[in-house]
Amino acid sequence: MKGFSKAIVKLRVPILILALILAIPSGISYLHTKVNYDMLTYLPKDIDTMVGQDILIDEFGTGAFSMCIVDGMNEKQVSALKKEIEAVDHVKKVLWYDSFLSTQIPMEMLPEEVYDAFNEGDATMMFVLFDESTSGDGTMAAVEEIRRIADKDVFLAGMTGVLVDTRDLSDAEAPIYVIIAVILATIVLMLSMDSFLIPFLFLASIGLAIIYNLGTNFFLGSISYVTKALAAVLQLGVTMDYSIFLWHSYLAELESGKAKERAMEDAIDETFSSVIGSSVTTIAGFIALCFMSFTLGLDLGLVMAKGVLFGVISCVTILPAMILVLDRVLMKTRHKPLLPDLRGIGRFVTGHYRIFALLFVILLVPAVYGYTHTQVYYNLDSTLPRDLPSIVANQKQSEDFNTGATDMILIGSDVSERDIKIMSRELKKIDGVNYVLGLNSIKGGAIPAELIPDRLKEALESENWQLLILGSQYQIASDEVNTQCDQIESVIKQFDPRAMLIGEAPCTRDLIHVTAKDFATVSSVSIGVIFLIILLVFRSISLPFILVMTIEFGIFINMGIPAYTGTVIPFIASIVIGTIQLGSTVDYAILLTTRYRRERLSGTEKQRAVEIALDASAKSILVSAISFFAATFGVGVYSNIDMISSLCSLMARGALISMGCVLFALPAFLMIFDRVIMATSTKGKKKDQAAVLQSA
Repeated sequence: MKGFSKAIVKLRVPILILALILAIPSGISYLHTKVNYDMLTYLPKDIDTMVGQDILIDEFGTGAFSMCIVDGMNEKQVSALKKEIEAVDHVKKVLWYDSFLSTQIPMEMLPEEVYDAFNEGDATMMFVLFDESTSGDGTMAAVEEIRRIADKDVFLAGMTGVLVDTRDLSDAEAPIYVIIAVILATIVLMLSMDSFLIPFLFLASIGLAIIYNLGTNFFLGSISYVTKALAAVLQLGVTMDYSIFLWHSYLAELESGKAKERAMEDAIDETFSSVIGSSVTTIAGFIALCFMSFTLGLDLGLVMAKGVLFGVISCVTILPAMILVLDRVLMKTRHKPLLPDLRGIGRFVTGHYRIFALLFVILLVPAVYGYTHTQVYYNLDSTLPRDLPSIVANQKQSEDFNTGATDMILIGSDVSERDIKIMSRELKKIDGVNYVLGLNSIKGGAIPAELIPDRLKEALESENWQLLILGSQYQIASDEVNTQCDQIESVIKQFDPRAMLIGEAPCTRDLIHVTAKDFATVSSVSIGVIFLIILLVFRSISLPFILVMTIEFGIFINMGIPAYTGTVIPFIASIVIGTIQLGSTVDYAILLTTRYRRERLSGTEKQRAVEIALDASAKSILVSAISFFAATFGVGVYSNIDMISSLCSLMARGALISMGCVLFALPAFLMIFDRVIMATSTKGKKKDQAAVLQSA
């Protein structure tokens, strides 16, 4: 390691030049990284809803559909609009009543069920089929083009419209997230650091690490919009500690009388050994997300684990080079830190440790209750701004046509016409089913089979499959629609075991089932891995329990608060927040415990050891927590996308709660369990441990 630090000091100018050069291709790669705005694509690929979507594309050339609702137009005007929409790139077909009959024939000639599906009062509805998936670039571009050619009385409902609006909103807000995080982080650093210039070097160093991280996402193929929005902000929050530690180590070495080059070499060595231990727990927390079946966790986990790694590398290479190059200016801009010194907190906490332990016991029950009763939502458009075009259109469909969800049924082409009709009748008996439309809804009625247009047959039949469209009164992600989906699948599989129900409603139901399992998996993996890391670091059986318990207590409080405020949080928050909070804030507990152990093993009495540890680490923990809070809080307040806003607000609050738990609950635990800790720890000489046990 000594050779590495010497090389950094010697090559500081080339390092800075190389760092700036590497930022160019990284920035270009970032701009060309594909972003996925469809959360449902992260479901396991082997479930029916996802397999069915692939069949739709392969067999029918259709990957998505939208409902186009038209107000106040006569039949000829609607027919003309339909032709314009069909001419849009990536629109496969548009189904309306003239898909079944000539406009010269009265619409009333249609079977009643078909007529009611397309008409309500002055409004009529067209089914627009696209040749790419719901989140495909072509489909989203087609939705934008349809909106351009339609007037204000035309409403385009469906999932793709929601994704287009989410993309536009996210892309507009994402740069502002970074600006807010940087401004608030700068304010915190100005208050806590002893130089006016050093905060800008921290942000420049971390900024380059963020650019490298975002740029290398290109090789992942694509990232989710949630990852894109959170990556920079979260990386800034969790890696700021490393820069602060290097600066303080450098100043300490200078104050011991060393020349700046030698001081930086030793500071790099000390920082690297300390930061490695800290970063491992953070990376472990993010890696735990990769064990989710819902692969958004893999997406976010890989990007953030990579971001922490880039943060460590930047801290021990780019930042030292910057500090050495600007050393004279830095020393001229030094000042007394504006943040008050926290010395004395150790005596206060240890003097009242029984009160803090009792407070822990009192709060534990309501915290756990809240944690287990916090409500989550799965309807991804439910908290978007109500004036977005897609939200207005979906509301229009619900109000005018009493339709909350529109799904498709795939059933084998070898299922007879008679069985299809029987199945359709059974489906219509299910509560909340408005209609079931297919070729057999038309055959045998007022329209002879030979008069059905070939283009309609191509849209609804392939060599291996038949396609039916089902309309439901119930809203997506509701208990009613989830039960309805189960009942529909039960019916269709009686006629064909291969039959599949596909669409947003069944996908969302599957999302609920998959993420419920993921919650338990991710929690277990993150706790287990971090427990093991602490066990190896301290060589103690008891300390992993105490440290993990401290942070988990903070997680219970953080995630339990929404239950008491009546706040419903996005489903992904219930899975990832606990893991992120544990991985990124357990460092606070490790920092304090490391100093406590050092004092105890040197023979210091337990209360004095906890006092010293708390006095020595309190300010670092405070600065770290407030930096994390600053990087995420502003985004939580600003964002109009509740998925982003809720995640950032929970992370910001979690940082402060974890800080409180470490500063007040953990010292109480160390006091109470001191004898157990020393008896179950193997690090240190046996005679030293015996002396410590006698002083306990």
